[in-house]
Amino acid sequence: MKAAVYTRTGDPAVLELVDQPVPEPDSGEVLVRMALSGVNPTDVQFRAGKAGPPSYGWQIPGQDGAGVIEATGQGVDSTLVGERVWVWEAASGRPWGTAAEYTLVPSRQIVLLGSVPFETGAALGIPFLTAHRCLTVGELMPRHLDLGSLADRVVLVQGGAGAVGNAAIQLARWADATVIATVSTSEKAQLAAAAGASHVINYRQQDVVAEVKKIAPYGVDTIVEVAGDQNAPIDAQVIGHAGVVAAYSFRGEELTLPATRLMPSNARWQFVAVYQVPAVAKAQAVQDVATAVTQGGIRVGPDAGLPLHYYPLAEAADAHAAVENSAVGKVLISTSQEQPA
Repeated sequence: MKAAVYTRTGDPAVLELVDQPVPEPDSGEVLVRMALSGVNPTDVQFRAGKAGPPSYGWQIPGQDGAGVIEATGQGVDSTLVGERVWVWEAASGRPWGTAAEYTLVPSRQIVLLGSVPFETGAALGIPFLTAHRCLTVGELMPRHLDLGSLADRVVLVQGGAGAVGNAAIQLARWADATVIATVSTSEKAQLAAAAGASHVINYRQQDVVAEVKKIAPYGVDTIVEVAGDQNAPIDAQVIGHAGVVAAYSFRGEELTLPATRLMPSNARWQFVAVYQVPAVAKAQAVQDVATAVTQGGIRVGPDAGLPLHYYPLAEAADAHAAVENSAVGKVLISTSQEQPA
């Protein structure tokens, strides 16, 4: 099989297209013939060396993807062969990422896709599991998302045109929340609105605090935060009583908060790192995201606020460079010339 592999960390050029034997699933594993691999910022960061050199001496990047089960290992139902699935955290602690013609994953990390397009499946994983965690960690927020579960909640999504921002908007709207999204350009405003945001604020042209207070005078219940340190002064002014700022990304290393002002609100700042989310919460997220997909609550493409950018497997380095250069939308790697049925 062909795979994008790096044996040393560095810039995108360390990715090489190599031939490897098709692996065989061990006990509890499944072999998936990949159709599409999703590229996330953490894939880029790991390749650049954030987590050190490859633990196995080599690494196929890619946590997310979609394809067809080709074979099953001992203890896994063999009738799953031929099923279309989406994959999450394939490369977490393992060398077998999704940027290859085949990948090996533990059976618990595949989810049936049915007739849903591979593009949708490959765009789930990290962004949607992150968004789910952000939407469910608040003291007054449900741990389980479903239709109507956020009907009386107001959610602020900082950075509504990003992959996690898009996921948070779609999940929150599917659960019937009122969603406010912030963006930096009119083009991104259109994407956030297409994703389903109830209100969109251009933070370069409008006063975010003033605009949010017009919509939610008593503050918002949850803030899904892409720049936890930079936006802290804004978040502190718009978070509601017992609300939560769920920060999944920071621009710097330090976080400063106006403690005296925040004490009466009983507000919470929650750090969200998707790979370390507790197992019970992760399992609930996978289940809820799968339900949302089945019910048509999750879409991809420009009409859903998530433009798709395709790269062939041989150009995996260019796909990583696109993510490094902040491509708006979802970057996907086509892992085979012939897509699985």
